[in-house]
Amino acid sequence: MTLVPLPAFADNYIWMLHDGSHAIVVDPGDAQPVFDALARHKLQLAAILVTHHHADHTGGVAALHAATGAPVWGPARERIPEPFTPLAQGDVAEVLGMRFQVIDVPGHTAGHIAYFLPAAPSQAPLLFCGDTLFSGGCGRLFEGTPAQMLASLDALAALPGDTRVCCAHEYTLANLRFALAVEPGNGELTQYNARCESLRAQGQPTLPSQLATERQVNPFLRSREATVLRAVRAHAELAADAADADVFAALRQWKNDFR
Repeated sequence: MTLVPLPAFADNYIWMLHDGSHAIVVDPGDAQPVFDALARHKLQLAAILVTHHHADHTGGVAALHAATGAPVWGPARERIPEPFTPLAQGDVAEVLGMRFQVIDVPGHTAGHIAYFLPAAPSQAPLLFCGDTLFSGGCGRLFEGTPAQMLASLDALAALPGDTRVCCAHEYTLANLRFALAVEPGNGELTQYNARCESLRAQGQPTLPSQLATERQVNPFLRSREATVLRAVRAHAELAADAADADVFAALRQWKNDFR
Protein backbone atom coordinates (compact mmCIF):
# COMPACT_ATOMS: atom_id res chain seq x y z
CA MET A 1 0.00 0.00 0.00
CA THR A 2 1.22 3.47 -0.88
CA LEU A 3 0.47 6.38 1.43
CA VAL A 4 0.20 9.81 -0.18
CA PRO A 5 -0.57 13.19 1.44
CA LEU A 6 -2.56 15.33 -0.98
CA PRO A 7 -2.16 19.04 -0.14
CA ALA A 8 -5.39 21.04 0.02
CA PHE A 9 -6.27 24.62 0.96
CA ALA A 10 -3.49 26.41 2.85
CA ASP A 11 -2.26 23.62 5.10
CA ASN A 12 -4.59 20.58 4.94
CA TYR A 13 -3.61 17.09 3.92
CA ILE A 14 -6.11 14.68 2.40
CA TRP A 15 -4.58 11.28 2.99
CA MET A 16 -4.74 8.72 0.18
CA LEU A 17 -3.88 5.05 0.60
CA HIS A 18 -3.76 3.00 -2.60
CA ASP A 19 -2.65 -0.37 -3.94
CA GLY A 20 -2.01 0.72 -7.52
CA SER A 21 -5.57 0.17 -8.66
CA HIS A 22 -7.91 1.18 -5.81
CA ALA A 23 -7.69 4.01 -3.29
CA ILE A 24 -9.04 5.15 0.05
CA VAL A 25 -9.11 8.83 1.01
CA VAL A 26 -9.43 10.37 4.45
CA ASP A 27 -11.06 13.75 5.14
CA PRO A 28 -11.44 15.09 1.59
CA GLY A 29 -12.27 18.71 2.29
CA ASP A 30 -11.79 19.46 -1.41
CA ALA A 31 -12.68 16.98 -4.16
CA GLN A 32 -10.35 18.32 -6.85
CA PRO A 33 -7.00 17.15 -5.40
CA VAL A 34 -8.53 13.68 -5.08
CA PHE A 35 -9.88 13.65 -8.64
CA ASP A 36 -6.47 14.80 -9.87
CA ALA A 37 -4.65 12.05 -7.95
CA LEU A 38 -7.08 9.37 -9.07
CA ALA A 39 -6.54 10.38 -12.70
CA ARG A 40 -2.77 10.72 -12.31
CA HIS A 41 -2.34 7.25 -10.81
CA LYS A 42 -5.24 5.62 -12.74
CA LEU A 43 -7.03 4.65 -9.52
CA GLN A 44 -10.60 3.79 -8.63
CA LEU A 45 -11.90 5.28 -5.39
CA ALA A 46 -12.96 2.48 -3.04
CA ALA A 47 -13.86 4.36 0.14
CA ILE A 48 -14.04 7.73 1.86
CA LEU A 49 -13.26 7.92 5.60
CA VAL A 50 -14.22 11.01 7.59
CA THR A 51 -13.01 11.90 11.10
CA HIS A 52 -15.26 14.87 11.95
CA HIS A 53 -17.76 17.30 10.50
CA HIS A 54 -15.72 20.45 9.83
CA ALA A 55 -16.02 21.67 6.23
CA ASP A 56 -12.29 21.47 5.48
CA HIS A 57 -12.63 17.71 6.08
CA THR A 58 -16.00 17.06 4.44
CA GLY A 59 -16.35 19.62 1.65
CA GLY A 60 -15.42 17.21 -1.14
CA VAL A 61 -17.33 14.16 0.13
CA ALA A 62 -20.57 14.68 -1.78
CA ALA A 63 -18.86 15.32 -5.13
CA LEU A 64 -16.55 12.32 -4.75
CA HIS A 65 -19.40 10.00 -3.78
CA ALA A 66 -21.59 11.24 -6.64
CA ALA A 67 -18.81 10.80 -9.22
CA THR A 68 -17.44 7.45 -8.05
CA GLY A 69 -20.09 5.76 -5.90
CA ALA A 70 -17.45 5.20 -3.24
CA PRO A 71 -19.03 4.44 0.14
CA VAL A 72 -18.53 6.91 2.99
CA TRP A 73 -17.82 6.15 6.65
CA GLY A 74 -17.93 8.79 9.36
CA PRO A 75 -18.60 9.60 13.02
CA ALA A 76 -21.99 8.46 14.26
CA ARG A 77 -22.47 11.50 16.50
CA GLU A 78 -21.82 14.15 13.86
CA ARG A 79 -23.52 15.45 10.72
CA ILE A 80 -21.68 14.09 7.68
CA PRO A 81 -22.85 14.36 4.04
CA GLU A 82 -25.34 11.55 3.39
CA PRO A 83 -25.30 8.70 2.69
CA PHE A 84 -22.68 7.42 5.10
CA THR A 85 -22.12 4.52 7.47
CA PRO A 86 -21.97 5.78 11.07
CA LEU A 87 -19.07 4.56 13.20
CA ALA A 88 -18.16 4.73 16.89
CA GLN A 89 -15.69 3.27 19.39
CA GLY A 90 -15.04 -0.41 18.72
CA ASP A 91 -16.46 -0.47 15.19
CA VAL A 92 -14.41 -1.59 12.21
CA ALA A 93 -14.42 -0.21 8.66
CA GLU A 94 -13.25 -2.96 6.32
CA VAL A 95 -11.95 -1.74 2.96
CA LEU A 96 -9.71 -3.45 0.41
CA GLY A 97 -9.12 -6.28 2.86
CA MET A 98 -7.91 -3.88 5.57
CA ARG A 99 -9.63 -3.45 8.92
CA PHE A 100 -9.63 0.11 10.23
CA GLN A 101 -10.38 0.18 13.96
CA VAL A 102 -12.46 3.14 15.13
CA ILE A 103 -11.45 5.09 18.25
CA ASP A 104 -13.67 7.77 19.78
CA VAL A 105 -11.55 10.90 20.32
CA PRO A 106 -13.85 13.75 21.41
CA GLY A 107 -12.35 17.12 22.22
CA HIS A 108 -11.81 19.07 19.00
CA THR A 109 -15.42 18.21 18.15
CA ALA A 110 -17.95 16.30 20.22
CA GLY A 111 -18.07 13.18 18.04
CA HIS A 112 -14.59 13.11 16.47
CA ILE A 113 -13.25 9.64 15.62
CA ALA A 114 -9.86 8.31 14.53
CA TYR A 115 -9.04 5.33 12.31
CA PHE A 116 -6.28 2.94 13.34
CA LEU A 117 -4.91 0.33 10.94
CA PRO A 118 -2.81 -2.05 13.05
CA ALA A 119 -1.83 -4.29 10.15
CA ALA A 120 -0.93 -2.01 7.25
CA PRO A 121 0.35 -4.39 4.54
CA SER A 122 4.08 -4.99 5.14
CA GLN A 123 4.41 -1.63 6.88
CA ALA A 124 4.08 0.02 10.29
CA PRO A 125 0.59 0.72 11.66
CA LEU A 126 -1.31 3.80 10.50
CA LEU A 127 -3.35 6.31 12.48
CA PHE A 128 -5.63 8.81 10.75
CA CYS A 129 -6.37 11.19 13.59
CA GLY A 130 -7.95 14.20 11.88
CA ASP A 131 -7.58 17.28 14.08
CA THR A 132 -7.18 15.51 17.43
CA LEU A 133 -3.42 14.93 17.39
CA PHE A 134 -0.93 17.02 15.42
CA SER A 135 2.81 16.61 15.29
CA GLY A 136 3.97 18.57 18.31
CA GLY A 137 0.43 19.65 19.18
CA CYS A 138 -3.27 18.90 19.39
CA GLY A 139 -6.50 20.40 18.09
CA ARG A 140 -8.32 23.32 19.63
CA LEU A 141 -11.24 22.45 21.88
CA PHE A 142 -14.21 23.73 19.91
CA GLU A 143 -16.87 21.38 21.29
CA GLY A 144 -15.26 19.10 23.86
CA THR A 145 -13.73 19.57 27.30
CA PRO A 146 -10.07 19.46 28.38
CA ALA A 147 -10.78 16.21 30.23
CA GLN A 148 -12.20 14.67 27.05
CA MET A 149 -9.25 15.76 24.93
CA LEU A 150 -6.76 14.52 27.50
CA ALA A 151 -8.48 11.12 27.55
CA SER A 152 -8.53 11.04 23.75
CA LEU A 153 -4.82 11.80 23.52
CA ASP A 154 -4.10 9.19 26.20
CA ALA A 155 -5.90 6.61 24.06
CA LEU A 156 -3.85 7.52 21.00
CA ALA A 157 -0.58 7.65 22.95
CA ALA A 158 -1.18 4.06 24.06
CA LEU A 159 -0.95 2.77 20.46
CA PRO A 160 2.28 1.09 19.27
CA GLY A 161 5.28 3.40 19.09
CA ASP A 162 5.96 2.67 15.41
CA THR A 163 2.50 3.90 14.42
CA ARG A 164 2.62 6.44 11.58
CA VAL A 165 0.60 9.46 12.64
CA CYS A 166 -1.32 10.96 9.71
CA CYS A 167 -2.50 14.36 10.93
CA ALA A 168 -4.76 16.51 8.78
CA HIS A 169 -2.75 19.76 8.87
CA GLU A 170 0.83 20.89 8.32
CA TYR A 171 1.06 22.70 11.65
CA THR A 172 4.29 21.07 12.79
CA LEU A 173 6.74 23.99 12.85
CA ALA A 174 4.32 26.32 14.63
CA ASN A 175 3.56 23.59 17.16
CA LEU A 176 7.23 22.92 17.77
CA ARG A 177 7.93 26.61 18.42
CA PHE A 178 5.43 26.40 21.24
CA ALA A 179 6.79 23.05 22.44
CA LEU A 180 10.26 24.57 22.68
CA ALA A 181 8.87 27.39 24.81
CA VAL A 182 7.44 24.76 27.17
CA GLU A 183 10.46 22.43 27.20
CA PRO A 184 13.54 24.36 26.00
CA GLY A 185 15.82 21.70 27.46
CA ASN A 186 14.27 18.77 25.60
CA GLY A 187 17.07 17.49 23.36
CA GLU A 188 14.83 15.16 21.33
CA LEU A 189 12.53 18.10 20.64
CA THR A 190 15.41 20.29 19.47
CA GLN A 191 16.62 17.59 17.08
CA TYR A 192 13.13 16.90 15.77
CA ASN A 193 12.54 20.60 15.15
CA ALA A 194 15.74 20.78 13.10
CA ARG A 195 14.66 17.77 11.00
CA CYS A 196 11.23 19.28 10.37
CA GLU A 197 12.69 22.68 9.45
CA SER A 198 14.91 20.92 6.90
CA LEU A 199 11.95 19.06 5.40
CA ARG A 200 9.87 22.21 5.04
CA ALA A 201 12.81 24.10 3.53
CA GLN A 202 12.88 21.40 0.83
CA GLY A 203 9.12 21.69 0.29
CA GLN A 204 8.49 18.30 1.88
CA PRO A 205 5.76 17.43 4.40
CA THR A 206 6.74 16.74 8.00
CA LEU A 207 4.09 14.03 8.10
CA PRO A 208 3.42 11.29 8.85
CA SER A 209 5.21 11.52 12.15
CA GLN A 210 5.81 8.55 14.45
CA LEU A 211 3.97 8.04 17.70
CA ALA A 212 7.16 7.21 19.62
CA THR A 213 8.56 10.57 18.54
CA GLU A 214 5.37 12.39 19.54
CA ARG A 215 5.65 10.92 23.04
CA GLN A 216 9.10 12.51 23.31
CA VAL A 217 8.36 15.95 21.83
CA ASN A 218 4.64 16.74 22.02
CA PRO A 219 3.76 18.71 25.17
CA PHE A 220 0.12 17.64 24.95
CA LEU A 221 1.17 13.99 25.27
CA ARG A 222 3.60 15.00 28.03
CA SER A 223 1.38 17.15 30.25
CA ARG A 224 2.10 14.86 33.23
CA GLU A 225 5.89 14.97 32.74
CA ALA A 226 7.75 16.92 35.42
CA THR A 227 9.33 19.37 32.99
CA VAL A 228 6.00 20.22 31.37
CA LEU A 229 4.21 20.38 34.72
CA ARG A 230 6.74 22.87 36.05
CA ALA A 231 6.43 25.07 32.97
CA VAL A 232 2.64 25.08 32.99
CA ARG A 233 2.42 25.74 36.72
CA ALA A 234 4.82 28.66 36.40
CA HIS A 235 3.04 30.11 33.39
CA ALA A 236 -0.52 29.73 34.71
CA GLU A 237 0.22 29.94 38.44
CA LEU A 238 -1.50 26.62 39.04
CA ALA A 239 -1.53 24.96 42.43
CA ALA A 240 0.92 22.12 42.94
CA ASP A 241 -1.97 19.68 43.35
CA ALA A 242 -3.90 20.81 40.24
CA ALA A 243 -5.76 17.97 38.53
CA ASP A 244 -4.40 16.53 35.27
CA ALA A 245 -7.29 18.00 33.30
CA ASP A 246 -6.67 21.46 34.79
CA VAL A 247 -2.99 21.27 33.84
CA PHE A 248 -3.96 20.21 30.33
CA ALA A 249 -6.51 23.05 30.08
CA ALA A 250 -3.88 25.59 31.11
CA LEU A 251 -1.41 24.15 28.58
CA ARG A 252 -4.00 24.35 25.81
CA GLN A 253 -4.87 27.95 26.76
CA TRP A 254 -1.16 28.84 26.74
CA LYS A 255 -0.95 27.50 23.20
CA ASN A 256 -4.09 29.41 22.17
CA ASP A 257 -2.47 32.65 23.33
CA PHE A 258 1.07 31.86 22.14
CA ARG A 259 2.59 34.14 19.49
